[in-house]
Amino acid sequence: MTEKPVLFHMPQTRGGTTLWMNEELGDVCEIRLLNLRKGEGRTPEFLKINPMGKLPALQHRGATVTEAAAICAYLADAFPAKGLAPSVSDPKRGVYYRWMFFAPSCIEPMMLDRLGKVARENTTAAGHGDYERVMASIDLALSTGPWLLGDTFSAADVVMGSTLNFATMFGAIPKEGRIKDYVERATARPAHQAMMKKNAEQAKAMAL
Repeated sequence: MTEKPVLFHMPQTRGGTTLWMNEELGDVCEIRLLNLRKGEGRTPEFLKINPMGKLPALQHRGATVTEAAAICAYLADAFPAKGLAPSVSDPKRGVYYRWMFFAPSCIEPMMLDRLGKVARENTTAAGHGDYERVMASIDLALSTGPWLLGDTFSAADVVMGSTLNFATMFGAIPKEGRIKDYVERATARPAHQAMMKKNAEQAKAMAL
């Protein structure tokens, strides 16, 4: 058991979201690189950590956390002095949770539908709805100010910022209006720039 969180990561995966979160916190994690292309996510040792065999994954004080949004939420609470999550008594905690988990629950599957040209006969039966509903929700989320909680940047912005940056990069969502402004603010943050630099260095070292 270690006091320092151990973040299992590989460049060019969703691990970039949690690596960005680590930078926002001041580089609090020990980073352990795995090469999924070489099967390192399917070893018996790693499958005990995450049976999905995917990244990112986090271990801290005997607990294992998987899924990028959950890891970001966990780390924000593990380091409360960094101010990346509202307190549990703050009503904004609900808004924080809402948009943090909206990104992987609704935006990501909508993106897959759109990029894969999947046509659903009954979009209300899908938990993520459809493109129009997701876009209306994103517009609502970004209407409060520069960040999801108004003037305060949080771990929810790490998750939402990563998701929208990816979505606009691949054309699943148009990069315009509030989305464009939000993505540009998020990716201009020093922690995001530091993450991108480290990701590039790691990818080069791993010959990705």
